[in-house]
Amino acid sequence: MKMCCFRKISYGSLLVLGFFVSSCATQKELSQKEIKFAVIADVHLQDVYGTLEDSDYTGVKNPINGEHVLIRTMASQLRSTRIFNENYFAFLAALDDVVERNIKYVLLPGDFSDDGQPLHIRGLKKILKQYAKTNDISFFLATGNHDVVRPFNHNDGKYDFLGEGGKQQPIFSDAAMHSPDLSTAHPVVITKDIQNLGYEGISQMLGDYGFYPKREYGYWASPFSNYSYKDYNYEEAKLQASLQQRSLLIDSYENRLPDLSYVVEPIEGLWLISLDANTYLEKAVVLIDDNNTLEYPNTGLGHDNLLTNKRYLVDWVSRIVQEAEKHGKTLIAFSHYPMVDFTNGASEEIGSLLVGGKMQNSRVPNKKVAEIFAQAGLKLHFGGHMHMNDTGVHSNVDGKTLINVQVPSLAAYKPAYKVVTLKNKGIVSVETVLVNTVPSFNEFFELYEQEYDFLKRMGGEKIWNRTILSSKDYGDFTNWHLKELVRLRFLPSDWPKEFSRFLLNSSGKELLALSHAKQGEGFEDLMRRMKTEKEFVSSLLLRNDIGLGNDEFNLKRLEDWSGADLLFDLYRLRSADQLAQTDIGQKRLSEYQLIASSFLNKDMVAGKDSITRNMLELMSILDKFMNGAPSNHFQIYMNSGVVMPLKRRSGN
Repeated sequence: MKMCCFRKISYGSLLVLGFFVSSCATQKELSQKEIKFAVIADVHLQDVYGTLEDSDYTGVKNPINGEHVLIRTMASQLRSTRIFNENYFAFLAALDDVVERNIKYVLLPGDFSDDGQPLHIRGLKKILKQYAKTNDISFFLATGNHDVVRPFNHNDGKYDFLGEGGKQQPIFSDAAMHSPDLSTAHPVVITKDIQNLGYEGISQMLGDYGFYPKREYGYWASPFSNYSYKDYNYEEAKLQASLQQRSLLIDSYENRLPDLSYVVEPIEGLWLISLDANTYLEKAVVLIDDNNTLEYPNTGLGHDNLLTNKRYLVDWVSRIVQEAEKHGKTLIAFSHYPMVDFTNGASEEIGSLLVGGKMQNSRVPNKKVAEIFAQAGLKLHFGGHMHMNDTGVHSNVDGKTLINVQVPSLAAYKPAYKVVTLKNKGIVSVETVLVNTVPSFNEFFELYEQEYDFLKRMGGEKIWNRTILSSKDYGDFTNWHLKELVRLRFLPSDWPKEFSRFLLNSSGKELLALSHAKQGEGFEDLMRRMKTEKEFVSSLLLRNDIGLGNDEFNLKRLEDWSGADLLFDLYRLRSADQLAQTDIGQKRLSEYQLIASSFLNKDMVAGKDSITRNMLELMSILDKFMNGAPSNHFQIYMNSGVVMPLKRRSGN
């Protein structure tokens, strides 16, 4: 992948890589060929080179080049499900790859910003504007829970920006929001550039990217438009596109809430429907001065709440599907939230085994969501939110099928985006493009060294692993991010302590031996004997003839890994699905499959033994994570709902 000639955005130095083509010529040309577009989800852009417009604070000075940057601490990154800083460079690398592929349409299905702050929205707009101008790319956005955190402007801030000397630098939009410990942090910087923008601010700043009609669009409408495709007129569409007309008063709420959903025809024959699936709960909050105010926190539940708070969107989708079919248009939907179960059917076991966050199991959409949209006639949807690579298929009794493609995040393992090619007869090719090679991904590493040294001097517990600063590329960096995230957050908070201790101290060989336990034999007793009796493992393995003598499955190799490795790989599979296979390796995957199948094929009943029950649940999750629908390079037959794998191409 070739990177454009800028690191800190300097638009005057950009080379013009393309040339302007009139929209009419473009529509005519593309209508006769395959239509190709890219989907880049969960960018979570933080403008690391941004400028605070109402503050003299310029950020921390980078010793590598003397420039000042606004970045978050490494400690905060490694306890979050997303990277905050390096994804800035990953976004530029992905867009440069889009340019090299001569793709002219890019969808961003939500969480395109850190938290909808003016600072970062300005930075995003600069990037989109420059790529649109220089390379004739059209961008189409859908809002996510991190873009419109609240429907109206809201004070916010972060305590974990990185400051001089490795200390934290709090930055907030209101002085009353945070009181720092000055032994570990600098005094608070106050700026309105770090508040959360509401719908009005987001739509005003990013209105050029699908949220409002343009003359070059063949069609544009919102759920509140009262015209049809047949009588479409740009001037009328513009009049009906105001945010005021696209707001609705939900039952029992005091304020009308906007909705930025839209359908657009960017090129002849293709309709893109962008669903604003954000939902908000109205509640009264007592302020410091004892006055009450109404707040509208984002539920983060997406389409589940759509069925109650935004049912009109379902009806609108149904009408758009019918109109698209009537006029021979290919309809592609995208929104921030998934429409189909993304756990390969493992949500029940996840809910039973895990505690705490439960792998964000609460975000698995209700089955009614997939059924309602499938019944409405929607066939293909691209979603984000979960930072996962996955393909989910829902088919109903009427023979209607909805395919949900989960697009990975550039800010997490494994960084990638989707290239979608629309062919004739409802055939869609989807290729997942890895973003491993990212110039400047290590630009802030010396600043992180300062942070690490400061934390060591302070004697903090569970300091992040410095080895991450030896990452060879961005893909390796995100792998380390996930590894540390599992160690520092997921393992302590999400796993039953007794079972996690048992699992982490088990070797692959011991786990295979345990799978040969007889009904009623306690796993803890068996493990104790395996640790103390030299030949006991072999005696368990001899209970079944499983062909361990060949090269594919040998006991020596099973001794090379532990339950800790299995647990990390479980998270890699959960995040990246088929993209994780190269990192894990086919031999290890075969060993996991052997052990999981050995446990699950015995119809063992756990009874009151929690360790046995947890192990069976884990093996069921592992088995399902390894055996989902194609998610790397595949072909979708929209008319039949069939998904077929294609030969994998090499990634970046």
